[in-house]
Amino acid sequence: MLLLRAVAGRRLPVPLPPLPRCRRCPRAGAASLAPGSSPGAGGRGRAAPVLAALLGLGAVLAYGERRRRVSGAAQAPPAPRYPLYTREEVGRHRSPADRIWVTHGTEVFDVTDFVELHPGGPDKILLAAGGALEPFWALYAVHHEPHVLELLREYKVGELSPEEVAAPAPATADPFSGDPPRHPGLRVNSQKPFNAEPPPELLAERFLTPNELFFTRNHLPVPAVDPESYQLRVEGPGGRELCLSLEELRTRFPKHEVTATLQCAGNRRAEMSRVRPVKGLEWDIGAISTARWGGARLRDVLLHAGFSEEREGEWHVCFEGLDTDVGGAPYGASIPYGKAVSAAGDVLLAYEMNGAELPRDHGFPLRAVVPGVVGARNVKWLRRVAVSPAESPSHWQRNDYKGFAPCVDWDTVDYSAAPAIQELPVQSAITHPRPGAVVPPGELTVKGYAWSGGGHGVVRVDVSLDGGRTWQVARLAGERQALGRAWAWTLWELQAPVAAAAAGGEELEIVCKAVDSSYNVQPDTVAPIWNLRGVLSNAWHRVRVSVRP
Repeated sequence: MLLLRAVAGRRLPVPLPPLPRCRRCPRAGAASLAPGSSPGAGGRGRAAPVLAALLGLGAVLAYGERRRRVSGAAQAPPAPRYPLYTREEVGRHRSPADRIWVTHGTEVFDVTDFVELHPGGPDKILLAAGGALEPFWALYAVHHEPHVLELLREYKVGELSPEEVAAPAPATADPFSGDPPRHPGLRVNSQKPFNAEPPPELLAERFLTPNELFFTRNHLPVPAVDPESYQLRVEGPGGRELCLSLEELRTRFPKHEVTATLQCAGNRRAEMSRVRPVKGLEWDIGAISTARWGGARLRDVLLHAGFSEEREGEWHVCFEGLDTDVGGAPYGASIPYGKAVSAAGDVLLAYEMNGAELPRDHGFPLRAVVPGVVGARNVKWLRRVAVSPAESPSHWQRNDYKGFAPCVDWDTVDYSAAPAIQELPVQSAITHPRPGAVVPPGELTVKGYAWSGGGHGVVRVDVSLDGGRTWQVARLAGERQALGRAWAWTLWELQAPVAAAAAGGEELEIVCKAVDSSYNVQPDTVAPIWNLRGVLSNAWHRVRVSVRP
C-alpha cells in the first residue's frame, strides 16, 4: 500500500511493505493504523470531521493539485494489490480508534488522516463512516470532477469483495416492506414507521432543504399509489361530491407555488426528556425543513366543488390519507375552514416539492401543505377532503398533538379539554457549532434557523455566548416574505470574538432566541413548558462548547 508521509510541509507517496492485519477485520491486509497517525479517542462524534472533509473536497482541490505535481516528479511506484473486504467489515470502521473507512463504487478508503485537511473545519459530522460515499457526494456538484476522485484514491486501502450480494428481499408479511429507500445521512428515530431528521450540520446550509434530506414523519407504512388510477374525493354536506384525477388537478386548476417550512410538533422533544420523561420520538433540532411546494390551491378546488367562501358557524376541512393501520383506519387531520378557503392562506394540494415530483415519503402523488400550521395537519397521500361541521374524528386530531400544563400526567390527562395544535409558537435553534465541539480562540461563527407559525415573520434573533447574560443580534438571511405570509424559516448567523479569558479551555454556553413580527419570544427554560407528550418545545436553545487553541 501507499502511505502519505509528511515531507517539508507536503505529503508524498512512499511505498511500504504490508502491515499487520486489522484486529477488527481478520481478512484485512492493510494497516488499521498507519505509522505516525493518531487514532484519537471517542466514537462517532469524534469521527465526524472526516466526511465533512469529503463533502468539502472542492475547497482543497488546489492543495491536491500541488501535491500531485510534487509526487509526479518521482517515479510512480508499482500498482499495489489490495485486500478484499465485505461491507460488514467496512462498517466496523466508524471512529478514529478503529480508523474511518468509506466506500466509493467497489473501492474501500481509509479517510481518517484527511480530517485535518478539511478547509471547512470539523463541523459537518461524518455521515458515511462505514458506508458508501455516493449518497452524500450527490449533494455537491464538485464531486463529479475527475480530480476529486483522484484525491480520494490516495487513501485507498482495499476493494469490496466480489462475493458481496444484495440484501435479501424483505418479507412480504411486513407491512413496511414496500417503504422506499432513504438517504443514509438521515438520523433515524424509528424504522417502522420511518421517522428521521437531517443532520444539524446540514440543516441550515441551504434555504431549501434537499428532498432527500427533508425530515420524515410517518405514522404508518408508506402506501404504494398508482398515479394513473389515483382519484381525490372532495365531499361535503348534502351529498356534494367531486372526484379528481391527478391529471385533472394539474390541468384544470392554476398551479400555485409557495415556499413553506414544515415542523413536527415534537421538534426538540429530546430537551424536554432531559427535564422529565415524555412519550414520543426523541427528536433533536431537525424535525423541521423547508421546501418550495407546487400544486393546486385548496381554495380553488373547494370553490370549484360548490363550497362558498363564508360559512356560518364552526366548520372544518378534514383530510384523510391513503396510509392505513392493520385495521384499515387511515391517518387523518383537519384545519379550520377559514384557513382552507382564505386567499392569503396559501393552502395547497401539492404534487411538487422543490420543482420535482413528490417523493413517496413526502406524500406522492398528492399531499396537503398548510403553511404556518403544525406538520401533523399537512396530511400526505391524500385520498379524501371533506368539509364538515366537526373536526376530523382521527385519533391524531382528537387524542394527540395537544399541549397540556406541566402538572398534567397520564392519570389525569383529558384530551377533550385541550384544542388541537394548529399554528406553532416562535422557534429557533443553533446548527453550528455542535454541542461538545472544540472551537479555537478568536472569531466564532454561530449559525442556525428561526421560524414562527401563522405567517409571523422572524424580525430578530438574539445570540449570547455567556449563557444569556449578554446578547448580540444575529444577521438574518433568506427570502423576502410578505407581511402575515412569512411561511418559511429565516436562517441566521453571528460572527463574534471569543473572550480572551475563554481561550484557556473554558466552556462557553451559546444561547439563541428568536422574536417574531408580533413580538412573541421564546421562553428561557424548558421546565415551565414541559408537557407529557413533549410537544411545543421552543425554549432558548443552548449549546455548550470548549475553547482551546
